[in-house]
Amino acid sequence: MVEKVARTIPEPASTALELHPDSPLVGRLHASPNFEPRKGGVKPSILLLHYTGMPSCERAIDWLSRPESKVSSHYVIDVDGAITQLVSEDMRAWHAGVSKWRGETDINSASVGIEIHNPGHGEDYCDFPDRQMQAVADLSNEIITRWGIAPEGVLGHSDVAPGRKIDPGERFDWKGLADIGIGRWIEPEPAGPLIGSHSRQPGPDEITHAQRLLAGYGYAIAIDGRLDARARDVISAFQLHFRPQRIDGVIDPSTVATLERLVDASDLGPAS
Repeated sequence: MVEKVARTIPEPASTALELHPDSPLVGRLHASPNFEPRKGGVKPSILLLHYTGMPSCERAIDWLSRPESKVSSHYVIDVDGAITQLVSEDMRAWHAGVSKWRGETDINSASVGIEIHNPGHGEDYCDFPDRQMQAVADLSNEIITRWGIAPEGVLGHSDVAPGRKIDPGERFDWKGLADIGIGRWIEPEPAGPLIGSHSRQPGPDEITHAQRLLAGYGYAIAIDGRLDARARDVISAFQLHFRPQRIDGVIDPSTVATLERLVDASDLGPAS
């Protein structure tokens, strides 16, 4: 989601006029001044997907390229599949905000960001059209190949900023991307009936087990056996991506079984 945040704009490493397309799929360049070198020479290990959360794609592109917005992304994809590039991939765009994944807190330096036009959660929240998803798939495939990004590194904004962000949300076709080799997906365990499902609270051991699994995959969560507001936000973030049938922040059998299968299927070592 396009954010409105406050930060000081550093002197850019190159001028907007020097922007060149990183992909032949790019249909238009609309250079944003909101970028800087990746800190410490970090190379992208994350492809971070957002929705714009704005009424039109043009308004999102305009905002992402205004100096006063202090936000940007590398790419924006419209509903018809048109791809606009705003920042060179070798530069640090400002799209992640306060976020964390597998111990990394400078997600902007560690990622390539794509804003996908969708008005976002609310009355107008809608499915992502096939032409748009095809463009997302084609561009994502290039990016993960170019930078060697693992399936577990293909993430949504909600994954790295639980409770603060919920995009691209439960209508995004993560399964379709994974089916063609982009990102990780496992078929979620069906969610059980709501009747009585929230009456039994999980015990500390069950909570700790779920927390260990979430942390092992990469989510920023304390392993303390407490089901507090932060833990519920992280569980909801996991559900938004991997158990979209119901997002409620509850540690239920469906969520735990899905999480266990996801971790078993991943190629990750211990989280830092």
